Amino acid sequence: MILIFLLSVFIFVIGACIGSFLNCVIYRLENEKTLTGRSFCPNCRHSLSWQDLFPIFSFIFLGGKCRYCRKKISIQYPLIEIFTGLIFLAIFYIIGAPVSSRDFLDIIFLFYIASSLIVIFVYDLKHYEIPDKILFPAIAVTLVLRLVFDFRSILNFIVATAMAAGFFFSIWFFSKGRWMGFGDVKLAVLMGLLLGFYNTLVALFLAFFFGAIISIILIAFYGKKLKSEVPFGPFLIAGTFVGLFWGSQVIQWYSNFFQI
Repeated sequence: MILIFLLSVFIFVIGACIGSFLNCVIYRLENEKTLTGRSFCPNCRHSLSWQDLFPIFSFIFLGGKCRYCRKKISIQYPLIEIFTGLIFLAIFYIIGAPVSSRDFLDIIFLFYIASSLIVIFVYDLKHYEIPDKILFPAIAVTLVLRLVFDFRSILNFIVATAMAAGFFFSIWFFSKGRWMGFGDVKLAVLMGLLLGFYNTLVALFLAFFFGAIISIILIAFYGKKLKSEVPFGPFLIAGTFVGLFWGSQVIQWYSNFFQI
């Protein structure tokens, strides 16, 4: 029991550290900077020392302010660190402790894909744009993995990709980009390759469900209008995580529900 607890803490800490790096990736994507060089405060540009870089804890100990200029640090930073740690934990418990090289590869692959999706989620939420620099490598890695390890079932992933991407392409094409951005079409390619047919259906259904709920809340309480622009990528990513972790359970529940 203690060993499981310590292992869980270790995986969470690894995820939080990756989340700290993802914050750096997001900031440097936003400002078109390279990933090289030391981390610095975005307000005063002072280089951060080692004690400023502990995920989550540095934010707490510093009271959410920069050590040097005392300006507030965005809550985005600890939230992404916490969320990445939790996602890594979920991946680890779903895959289980690796007993083969394939298990280990699956965990590393899902860590990478989850990290890419988190960056896309935050970037699209803030800028209404899905960064190709993050999305295209994720698509390429997923495609290679499917061709190498899942070739016998590759048709399932191809059909899922064609269905999801074709659906969003139709919306984008006929609305001339007013209802759906082309970035969502490209994101649907990753969803299909990652999830397969049935889990992609789950992810799409939940994305539209989450989107509808949030849109109603925004209209009712925040004065948004029906024509207000809302990025859809975050809803697709939320649906993708649910489909990835609990897609089979959702399908089973749905089947049992309609058999009653």
